[in-house]
Amino acid sequence: MDPAAASAPAPKLLLIDDDPDIASLLSRYLQANGFRTVSAASAAQARASLDDSVDLVLLDLGLPDEDGLSLLRHLQGAWRGPVIVVSGRGEAVERVVGLELGADDYVSKPFDLRELLARIRSVLRRAAPAPAPAPAGHCLEFGGYRLDLPARRLSDGAGQEVALTTGEFELLRALAERPREVLSRDQLMNRVHGRNAGPFDRAIDVGIGRLRRKIETDPAAPQLIKSVRGAGYVLAVEVRRA
Repeated sequence: MDPAAASAPAPKLLLIDDDPDIASLLSRYLQANGFRTVSAASAAQARASLDDSVDLVLLDLGLPDEDGLSLLRHLQGAWRGPVIVVSGRGEAVERVVGLELGADDYVSKPFDLRELLARIRSVLRRAAPAPAPAPAGHCLEFGGYRLDLPARRLSDGAGQEVALTTGEFELLRALAERPREVLSRDQLMNRVHGRNAGPFDRAIDVGIGRLRRKIETDPAAPQLIKSVRGAGYVLAVEVRRA
C-alpha cells in the first residue's frame, strides 16, 4: 500500500438535512463505513460549514431557511466539489432541475443506505484527480477544445478553463474517448453514474444539455455533441490525443 494513501484522511462529507433523525442515522452509518461527517440543519449552517476540507455534499432540498435548489445553485458557483441531492421531493421535475443546476446524482427518500453508500463512493471515485504528471497522450483535443484527463480540466482555444461538474466531465470524457461512435443512454449512464438508466431517468439528457450550453456555438443546433434518434449521443468530430 502507498504510505501516502494509508495516511490520507478519510473523505469528509457535509450532510445538509433539517431532520435530526435522518442526519444522525446518516452520520452514524457513513462514519461506520470510513467517512468523516459534519452536519448542517439549514442553508446558513451549510454555508458556514463548507470549506476545502469537504469532499462531497449530501443536500436535502427541504430546508427551513432557503430552498435547497437555491443553495445548490450557490454551491455550483462557490464550490467545485460534487453534490448528491438526497430529497423527499421525488417528482421528475425536481430531479431534472437539480441535475440541470449541476448535481452529480439524485437520490429520493426513502432510500436504501447501501445504495446511497455505493453512489457516494462512485461519485468520489469519479471526482478524484488522477496522479500527476500526465503521461503523453492523456489530453484529448477536439473542436477547438482540450480535455486534460489527469487534471480533469477542459480549456478552450484561448486556453481559458471551461468549468465542468464531475458528471459533465465524465460525460464529455466518455464521448471524447469514443468519437464518432453512438453511445446509448445506458452506456453513458453506466460510465457516469455506474448504473443503467431507468425508463424515466433524464440524467444523461440533462447532462448533455448542460454540456451543449458550455461548448456549442449554438446549443440549439449542436455541431459537436449530436443526438441520434432512438440510439443515443455521439461526439461528431475527430479527436486527437496530445
